[in-house]
Amino acid sequence: MAHIIPEDGSLLPLMEEFYTIQGEGFNTGKAAYFIRLGGCDVGCHWCDVKESWDAELHPLTSADRIIEHASQYPGKAVVVTGGEPLIYNLDYLTAELQKKGIKTFIETSGAYPLSGSWDWICLSPKKFKAPLPSVAPKADELKVIVFNKSDFEWAEQHAELVSPQCKLYLQPEWSKATTVTPLIIDYVKENPKWEISLQTHKYLNIP
Repeated sequence: MAHIIPEDGSLLPLMEEFYTIQGEGFNTGKAAYFIRLGGCDVGCHWCDVKESWDAELHPLTSADRIIEHASQYPGKAVVVTGGEPLIYNLDYLTAELQKKGIKTFIETSGAYPLSGSWDWICLSPKKFKAPLPSVAPKADELKVIVFNKSDFEWAEQHAELVSPQCKLYLQPEWSKATTVTPLIIDYVKENPKWEISLQTHKYLNIP
């Protein structure tokens, strides 16, 4: 039987939730509770969580229960990721987390309209389904995954869409890291508005 997901965001297809250290981007190294929602139609062929794509595989879970779990940990920061989390209405989840003094962070491709109340928005645009123009100006962080040389041009196109305060990151795609990391190093040296993001959680061997 297909999921019937309420539009108010009171139930969400939860793939996994875990307390760990943020591994990427501006908030690298900080303790955070990760909420990974199922469902994504962006279809990155190098995605390392393809099992998240089909929302039907992941149980509909009460947002209140997710909030209760997140509240049990000393790190008062939640990262909502996916899949593509903005497929769902995240207003209720984020408002209730913030009422409990928990900061809210999202990692999104920007392919769906922004919902939720966020302390930090990480936009990671994908060529397979480009972000909506309405999302980019609200991003605190632009994180572009570099798989090949053409991704630098893609990164620059989106850097023009974000605010001047937005942090700019280039991150090597894990399977291509040996090839593309030297290219990123050279690019950042020539274009210092960019910084390098690494998937430090993979080096640390943590989720």
